[in-house]
Amino acid sequence: MERLKQKILNEGCILSENVLKVDSFLNHQVDPFLMKEIGEEFAKRFKNQEITKVLTLESSGIAPALMTSLMLKVPLIFAKKKNPLTLKEQDVITAEVYSYTKQETNTIAVSREFLKENDQVLIIDDFLANGEAALGLIRLIEQTGAKVVGIGIVIEKSFQIGREKIEKAGYRVESLVRIQSMKNNQIQFFAKEVLQ
Repeated sequence: MERLKQKILNEGCILSENVLKVDSFLNHQVDPFLMKEIGEEFAKRFKNQEITKVLTLESSGIAPALMTSLMLKVPLIFAKKKNPLTLKEQDVITAEVYSYTKQETNTIAVSREFLKENDQVLIIDDFLANGEAALGLIRLIEQTGAKVVGIGIVIEKSFQIGREKIEKAGYRVESLVRIQSMKNNQIQFFAKEVLQ
């Protein structure tokens, strides 16, 4: 997605060789027009799957996942990082997820009411780095007997091991943008092009 690449180049901020800040359009402020295009692209890439639900992790995955679910005409579920009083412990499915960016482990939860054995679930997330968020969401889905049909990632940091771990586990990964390197304060996309 060329527009997404340009957004990353124009508005992204490299904080280190491993951390990219995209708060101006994805992780804090949201560009709804870009999110619409992202949703359309994911819907196109997964159009041959019989998807019944889209699943993401709060909060940064919600915007692209919502637009994807809108284009696919299916409900969106987001896993919560804090278990609200409205969900009783016996009514939720949980998994542990380590956040590379925040350097902490969270217990994520989804109500059993919304994920059923016959669901075909597409996971959407903002970033893929070490794969912990996606693997945690996969573990949630597997506990219900539902099927993971694929993982859609907005920005993949291909120099980290997330894709390898997920594909080794047998799952399809579709990333809209793959970053090969952020060394020397330059973003190098996977297609070997270097842009500043």
